[in-house]
Amino acid sequence: MNTLKKYVPALIFLAIFETIAITLWQTLDNIFYLFNFTYIGGFLFIGLCLYINKFKHARLVVQLGVGLYMLVYLGFISNENMQIEGFWYYLFLGVFEAATIHYAVAKIFGPLFFGRGWCGYACWTAMILDLLPFKHPNTPRKNIGFIRYITFVSAFLFVGALFVFHVPNIERVMFYSFIIGNVLYYITGICLAFAFRDNRAFCKYICPITIFLKPMSYFARIRITVDKEKCISCGKCKQLCPMNVDMLDNARSRENGTECILCMNCVDNCPKKALHS
Repeated sequence: MNTLKKYVPALIFLAIFETIAITLWQTLDNIFYLFNFTYIGGFLFIGLCLYINKFKHARLVVQLGVGLYMLVYLGFISNENMQIEGFWYYLFLGVFEAATIHYAVAKIFGPLFFGRGWCGYACWTAMILDLLPFKHPNTPRKNIGFIRYITFVSAFLFVGALFVFHVPNIERVMFYSFIIGNVLYYITGICLAFAFRDNRAFCKYICPITIFLKPMSYFARIRITVDKEKCISCGKCKQLCPMNVDMLDNARSRENGTECILCMNCVDNCPKKALHS
């Protein structure tokens, strides 16, 4: 019974995604959504089970499984622009499918439950950036977070201009923008990682998706908290956090509190096991 009990969190995530899969399949009469969300939920389930069993690279398994699926299958093979440009594109078309559903589940309403878990386990940009050598930044954060608002507005204006000026072959334009956008993201992310010695510099300063994620993540149901009675204030959690979150403060308004990606580095490395989700 105790063995089964430890898998309950993994089963809950699987059940949530399976519920979404069946609901969208029946509501939109498209079996693709059954496959899509069952696949993503299945990989999350596998990753959580691996993590529960102390497999060191559990999160990487999920990142590669989900990230490559989103990038290669949905992006390159199915020609679905899953970047923010694709979200605006389908939103302007008035179509609730593809990128609009993805954003609703993973980046707008989903974070109310799992915060920025998407960034930690499914983002195909971070999937590559997390392989770089600067996993634990040891320099103060830069005051350039305003750039994310520029990229956010730029994506909106780009797609809006395509509709305003009635650009022909707009679907083809969106496909190429997906390719070019990803190339630019990878180049920028890698350059920033080496410049700031921080794998997640792109996430902190450039990524436009954080405009959706940050406000919703403030109310996240799943979050890391500290047991003050066990904590010895050694600072190891802050040292190892890739997003510079102050894990010693349980308040939702804690420093960088909306940027926790649930990587569990702090939980796994706390010498007193004072941190938990």
